[in-house]
Amino acid sequence: MATAPKEAENAIGLEEIHTEGKEPPKGQKTFTVEEAVETIGFGRFHIMLFLIMGSTGVVEAMEIMLIAVVSPLIRCEWQLQDWQVALVTTMVFFGYMVFSIVLGLLADRYGRWKILLLSFLWAAYFSLLTSFAPSYIWFVFLRAMVGGGVSGHAQGLIIKTEFLPTKYRGYMLPLSQVFWLAGSLLIIGLASVVNPTVGWRWLIRIASIPGILLILVFKFIPESARYNMTTGNTAVALATLQRIARMNGVAMPEGQLREPAKERRGRFKDLIHPKYLRTTLQIWIIWLGIAFTYYGVILASAELLERDLVCGSVAPPLQDSGDDSEESHSPCHCHFFGPAAYQTMIISTVGEIALNPVNLLSINLLGRRLSLCITMGCTALFFLLLNICTSSAGMVGFLFVLRALVSANFNTIYIYTAEVYPTTMRALGMGTSGSLCRVGAMVAPFISQVLMSASFIGALCLFSSVCIVCAISAVTLPIETKGRALQQVK
Repeated sequence: MATAPKEAENAIGLEEIHTEGKEPPKGQKTFTVEEAVETIGFGRFHIMLFLIMGSTGVVEAMEIMLIAVVSPLIRCEWQLQDWQVALVTTMVFFGYMVFSIVLGLLADRYGRWKILLLSFLWAAYFSLLTSFAPSYIWFVFLRAMVGGGVSGHAQGLIIKTEFLPTKYRGYMLPLSQVFWLAGSLLIIGLASVVNPTVGWRWLIRIASIPGILLILVFKFIPESARYNMTTGNTAVALATLQRIARMNGVAMPEGQLREPAKERRGRFKDLIHPKYLRTTLQIWIIWLGIAFTYYGVILASAELLERDLVCGSVAPPLQDSGDDSEESHSPCHCHFFGPAAYQTMIISTVGEIALNPVNLLSINLLGRRLSLCITMGCTALFFLLLNICTSSAGMVGFLFVLRALVSANFNTIYIYTAEVYPTTMRALGMGTSGSLCRVGAMVAPFISQVLMSASFIGALCLFSSVCIVCAISAVTLPIETKGRALQQVK
């Protein structure tokens, strides 16, 4: 799998970056944003950055996972078929896919912070409107708009990446998964209390509160200094770095801040330039596959537990009203989640941090490519193991491990994508990758909830095959970003 450094540089065009414009006076010291970030190191500012920007993951998880806990209720209220329930999730990710590209372009042109704020306002507004949806059609449309807003939350990850010193990125970014876990557990816990009492509409309203509160603390986080330098705002970038240095209690590097500024911002054709084409295509394949398997596991969990695969036996449904009418046998009959179902969802969700310590060590010792290849290969194996005749407890165990593996996959590709592209096109690279990611998420509901009912082993083999393709794509990526400084311009 090893690729010589020189070959990697040729493959992705990581040529040495020279400063442009007027040379500084002879003998005057200069420093770049990268050198300043490394000199300032990790301190109080980065802890605040981690807590605030990491909390965007709480909000994103609550909005995305919301559908999983309200599906039984909207199915009952509007008498929906299976494909109609699946369509809700698909449309959420459709909105995410479309707006990921748009917001990525806007973030590279107008700044990460502004787009992050806009996306939170957008998502909170349409999420609240969803709670008043008068019909299924309105519900689908409004949730699609929420998905569009949530797509901008990725700018929080980019801001974190661009402020973190190189040696801390591989450790701090995966820890952000804790916030996603917190959001997932919070929405499940709220659903177990709110759904049976005041209903799903109040659950959506309550779930909107964290996002609204988080908007109020965004003012404590500045715009990325790297972004300001690429747009020629040297004074603003310097002021930001000086503020961080004061908070961390360290001195700034000596000399004048200098960095090549590019007037032209990131464009889509830059991603498919010969220098980046192979990298971009393989990253897109990996993102699509990881999202397909991640959301496939989540959406298939209820189906798998309901089947309780003890050598092909079928367990009783989660909860039934007990009547034996024709309606009770219809695909639209109401089956609400009981306490046991919520407990199972919590256990499997906790699995998302089970491999975090191992994943942290792996990506920093083995590198991003090999680490991702290994976890994708294990994911393929555990999908096939789901076909083994086992008890309900055994099935929960398999789901626990699968959630841990797919979570590790997401951690690694997030870090790699944020590191491999230069500042001028980093947000665009993340945005387009996020869009391809949502294509996989859009397809997952129909595999987990439709194909799985028709051919269980066929659905598992499809998930496993996608994982193998992603593993091969990961190990053959043209460059390893472990220990590599973030590139400012291409």
